[in-house]
Amino acid sequence: MRLTPEALVRDHTVYACVMGSRAFGLATDSSDTDRRGVFLAPTPSFWRFDKPPTHVEGPADEQFSWELERFCELALRANPNILECLHSPLVEHIDATGRELLALRDAFLSRAVHRTFTRCALGQRKKLTADVRQYGAPRWKHAMHLLRLMAGCRDLLRTGSLVIDVGDDRDRLLAVKRGEVPWPEIERLMGRLADECDEAAARTALPPEPDRARVGDFLFRTRRRSALQPGPYDEVVERMGA
Repeated sequence: MRLTPEALVRDHTVYACVMGSRAFGLATDSSDTDRRGVFLAPTPSFWRFDKPPTHVEGPADEQFSWELERFCELALRANPNILECLHSPLVEHIDATGRELLALRDAFLSRAVHRTFTRCALGQRKKLTADVRQYGAPRWKHAMHLLRLMAGCRDLLRTGSLVIDVGDDRDRLLAVKRGEVPWPEIERLMGRLADECDEAAARTALPPEPDRARVGDFLFRTRRRSALQPGPYDEVVERMGA
């Protein structure tokens, strides 16, 4: 029995949250609701030539989910979007496996966040600068999120904790989104934040590397538990054990 992508998300999601402006504390009346999730493909589904998808877009609008192993791989690489997903304050669904995943949040954090977050910020900054040259102004929403990302990186390096709600910075960031802050001032803020990230990286207490072994043990236990659970693959498992 081959599970459809929709069935994987519907029946096998272990963790689901809201991301985007609503999670960042930057939502307005017109904000979308971006949903992200992690599903656990049943272990026997990997025993076929056609493997389960590493990710699924949908089935709802603004919804995107990753298979657990792919999600962990990206988190171990300090992917900013994935790490932020693990720290969303707006959790919509979580089961026992999802709680184990969240309990591993610190295992994914390392000094690599300085490289990945700043690399992402640099890519966004280049696009903003190109927009200013071509159109005379940046995409203000993107400028807002760039400042948010850099401030989050700085604070993570300083404290060892990733907090994605912008808190008291909400009004200032929304002013950027509305185009009320001149571009030269935004450039100055970006430069200052970049320097603060570099300074924090030199002093951070985060470990040099993520705890890959700890995450690997979790994935192994989860796959084994899935293989032993009764389900639509029972007949296949029985034949293999015969």
